[in-house]
Amino acid sequence: MNHKREGYLTWDEYFMGVAMLSGMRSKDPNSQVGACIVSDDNKILSMGYNGFPKGCSDDEFPWAREGEPLDTKYLYVTHSELNAILNYRGGSLEGAKMYVTLFPCNECAKAIIQAGIKTLVYDCDKYASTPSVLASKRMLDSAGVRYYQYKRTGREISLTV
Repeated sequence: MNHKREGYLTWDEYFMGVAMLSGMRSKDPNSQVGACIVSDDNKILSMGYNGFPKGCSDDEFPWAREGEPLDTKYLYVTHSELNAILNYRGGSLEGAKMYVTLFPCNECAKAIIQAGIKTLVYDCDKYASTPSVLASKRMLDSAGVRYYQYKRTGREISLTV
């Protein structure tokens, strides 16, 4: 027998799966977002998920979505995309591809562009009509960053722990 196995994961399935798994590390009770950055030869360079910066206790900082600004998570949480960029310990990310479970906000789009990432694959775009995502798409388009939505295959992958 000299035939390769069929039904193996595509690169998009594999890397989006890694992004989804990364998101499962988030302690945010409402939004678990993950990101995975890969090289043009399909090597994982970095991963990230949404959470508080190093040294900021997730037991002491707020997870709330509503209330006074200083009492909500929004001023403190580092998004998965920025964490993945900041977690990278190699050289340049120029020309890399990022997989992310939620379309990036405008602040993350700035970091993606500045890092030199050229392709963005996203799973969900539930905030598509918000000013933040509209600004993000405008900047990504202007900077020549290609983006496309991940096409779910319906394949079920389970991890047994």
